[in-house]
Parts: sequence; structure tokens; C-alpha cells
Amino acid sequence: MLRLRSFLFNIVFYANVTVLAFGGLPTLAFGRARVQALARLWARSSLFWLDAICGLKVEFRGLENLPRGACVVAAKHQSALETFAVTTRLADFTFVLKRELLSIPIFGWYLRGADQIAIERARRGQALADMTRAVSEAVAEGRQVFIFPEGTRTAPGAPPAYKSGVAHLCAATGAVCVPVALNTGLFWPKRGPLRRPGRAVIEFLPPLAAGPDKQAFMAELQDRIESATLRLNEEALAADPALAPLLAGAPAEPPAHA
Repeated sequence: MLRLRSFLFNIVFYANVTVLAFGGLPTLAFGRARVQALARLWARSSLFWLDAICGLKVEFRGLENLPRGACVVAAKHQSALETFAVTTRLADFTFVLKRELLSIPIFGWYLRGADQIAIERARRGQALADMTRAVSEAVAEGRQVFIFPEGTRTAPGAPPAYKSGVAHLCAATGAVCVPVALNTGLFWPKRGPLRRPGRAVIEFLPPLAAGPDKQAFMAELQDRIESATLRLNEEALAADPALAPLLAGAPAEPPAHA
């Protein structure tokens, strides 16, 4: 049943995004707010079908830690799930993403229409300068800038590899940093079509103020995110021990009929 439910959800998921992507093209003429509203509609409808078909609910915790105005949100990245789920909780979201995504037909148009920040990671020094300038402008406009400090998705339980760019951004803009922990990768893995039932948690942690010591800032940010993520992983495993093989280094995938 797990494979069947996952198969049905994936059909609905991609059908949903296709219909909204083509049907929503006129929103591109009306500015960032309209494009963001369409993105939230897609995210909410996707979360609805994820629960209805697969039995996977997404729980948000710590929303009181999320400022109403400008901030930098630094999140653990395990799954595609958090990339759209968080848009339902951010008032004026701006993602820092790789420039290649702008080249994707239609999807790239929406990224531009929503005024997201695209960086060319191959140009390291210039990329940081460009990102700092764009994030400073977004913060000045009161937006919530969302960044993945590790730069890519990692399996639950994998050794962390944080990059210091977020410390530089917070120091340069003066914005507070809201760390985010999660366990989404146990339910919607980086690879594979299966979407497992349960309760995936995305938790906003208390804000962290920028300081002159970027190394200390990064150590504190990593410790907060990793400690909370470990707690959320353990919580999910306590509720469903069959998820254990999805942790990094585990010997085998759990059975598809679980």
C-alpha cells in the first residue's frame, strides 16, 4: 500500500503543479505578492494531498520565534518537502538558491516573478558579494530571507557541513537569524518516490543575534540546529521504529509495505 499511495500522490502532486503553473501565468504580470500567493496555494494544496493520500502530516513548531518582519531563516535541509512547506508560514519569503534554477522553463519564470535571490556558486567571491547585496536589499524591504547553510540536502543523521555564508549575511545586514530544525527526510527522502506516513516536524528555534565573531556564530547555529534535529529524528523513530533504516549509514531501506 505504501508504494501505491506514494504513486498516487506523486501523480496528483505533479498534476497539481502543472495545472497551477500554466493556469497561474497571468500572476507574473502583477508582481511578487501575487506570485507568492500562488506559491502558497500550491504548497497548501500539496500538503493537503500529502496528508489525504499518504497519511503524512507536517507540523510546524516554534512559530512564535519567527519575527513578523525582516530576518534570515537558516534551515536544515533534508528533503524537497521543506522547500515548499515553509512558504505557508513566511509572510514575505525570499529564498537564496542556485542560479541554474532560473533556467528551468516556467519554474524559472516564477522564481524571477517572486524576486528570489539566485547566486552563481561557481564564482565564489563574487557570489558572496552578489548575495550580500541582494539579501541586504531584501532585509531593508522587511522580507524573510530563507537559506540552507549546508547548501544541499543531506540524509537524516549525516555529518553536517555548514558553510559560513549565513554568518556573513547576518553580520552585514544586522538581521537576526532564525535556526530551523526538521526531520522531513525520514518521510520524504532525498532520493526515491516513497512518501511515508507519520508526522514530519519543522521547528523554528529561538532567534540568534549576529555578532562580530563569525566562527562563534556558526558554531552556535550548527549546535542549535543539529541538537534539535537529532531530537526530532529520535521523536520520529520512537513513533515508528521502521524509519530507522532511513538514517545515514543504516544498512537497508525499510520494507515498502510498512
